Amino acid sequence: MVMEVVEGTMTAIPWKKILCPVDFTDDSRPAVRVACDLAARFGAELVLFHADSKERVAQAAQRGDLATWKRDAEALGAARVGTASQAGDPGVLIPELAASGGFDLVVMATHGRIGRGHMLAGSVTEEAVRCCLVPVLTVHADWAPRAG
Repeated sequence: MVMEVVEGTMTAIPWKKILCPVDFTDDSRPAVRVACDLAARFGAELVLFHADSKERVAQAAQRGDLATWKRDAEALGAARVGTASQAGDPGVLIPELAASGGFDLVVMATHGRIGRGHMLAGSVTEEAVRCCLVPVLTVHADWAPRAG
């Protein structure tokens, strides 16, 4: 259980609502796996969230992408999984939803890219880490759990 020290005593941090932004690529899958594990361990609600351009959000809705990822999350052990999508800049929408939706934690993928292109374009994950008022757990896109 996650604990914090308050004047010499340990108190539990209640992870009861977890936000997991997804872009429907394999890069998001390790973050979803971690979010599902945490949701199962803490009995938390998990919300998978997709933000993109209006056209891409509409295309994802037509294909049923969030419904598919929801079924995958349930198969990974998350008992309560919700979904949400919104057209717009994910770097802005993720911190807004984290604050307005009463989330305790954001779990999201990172690519770990560096260099000039990253500096010019920025990173959705980096923006979330800077702007979210709740903890953000980043999971590298290439992460895999250790065997044994």
